Amino acid sequence: MGATGQSNEVVEQQGARELLLDTASAIMREGDQVDISLSELSLRSGLNSALVKYYFGNKAGLLKALLDRDMSTIVKSVDALVAKDQMDPEVKLRRHIAACIDTYYAYPYLNRLLMRLVRDSDESEAQRIADKYLTPLGKAYDKFIGAGVKKGVFRPIDPQLFYFTVTGAADRFFSARLVLRHCYGTDTLTENLRDRYREHTVDFIMAGILADRAG
Repeated sequence: MGATGQSNEVVEQQGARELLLDTASAIMREGDQVDISLSELSLRSGLNSALVKYYFGNKAGLLKALLDRDMSTIVKSVDALVAKDQMDPEVKLRRHIAACIDTYYAYPYLNRLLMRLVRDSDESEAQRIADKYLTPLGKAYDKFIGAGVKKGVFRPIDPQLFYFTVTGAADRFFSARLVLRHCYGTDTLTENLRDRYREHTVDFIMAGILADRAG
């Protein structure tokens, strides 16, 4: 096989792998769940379910790859903000919270998937997930909040508890479609609803961390 043929084969393999991940993500998002049926995955993607074993080893490997793909969105955005030394701490934190809301709108299963994999994985894999995704967020919050406190912009609050506040606010809303259905007559996570919740959450959380500037 020539170089062009090999290149096309690589592209096709990457396309199939991404299609499996995209389809798994869509199934979990639409079903408000953190599991998939391989038969449904095959039907929806148009690909043989044996490719799950080929690319990921098994279904658990597929879910781990999906977590790696989706969590990297948050970590990369946090790393980019940390690197912006001259940015005002309040602006930086507002942007981060807004980005979290957008990410959980796209992947409402994200925190539940993370917790499931940490719980169900062996100790080394659970530690890998924590080291790769949870620890960087904790360190970033230390820097964000510390910089704001130093400038007199933020009250001194616990960065660890702040992590649970932000994650809980993002996860709870976008994983609560049953509440929306039975209490508000809709279970559709629209862009308008996302935008309204983003503005509400950013303002609500920031109101609790901003220092009292009166006087």
